[in-house]
Amino acid sequence: MIDASVAGKWALPGQDGETHQEQVLGLLTDIQQGKCQVPQPPHWLAEVGAVFTQLAPQQSISMLQTFLAMELPITTEWNVYEQACRLAGELNHHLFDTLYHAVALHVPDTLFITADTQYFRKAAKLGHIIELKTFPQTG
Repeated sequence: MIDASVAGKWALPGQDGETHQEQVLGLLTDIQQGKCQVPQPPHWLAEVGAVFTQLAPQQSISMLQTFLAMELPITTEWNVYEQACRLAGELNHHLFDTLYHAVALHVPDTLFITADTQYFRKAAKLGHIIELKTFPQTG
């Protein structure tokens, strides 16, 4: 699964100076080829839209439509919310970030792939999370 930090790199390569473009394209290819499932928390599309609107307001609507068309599965089980709230408190981090991680912890064989180094450093010990820069370049 991916968060808005990774989605932003798909749609807006080079915006942050450290794109990890090979990893981003490899992950996108894996998703398009059905090699991996990408369950998402309920807020993911809104958060991605916020990133797009901030970084590329003129393109944000069309980029958001592209992501909506991917029809990624949404995970809404109560225990995911509960775990995300606990993680937010334990890690002193925003609930939106911990929701992604809680989905990965809840859905079997799922990894949370993030470009958010700050969150990764706090949460790595919990497992089911990797940084985008270390994602295999499988394509």
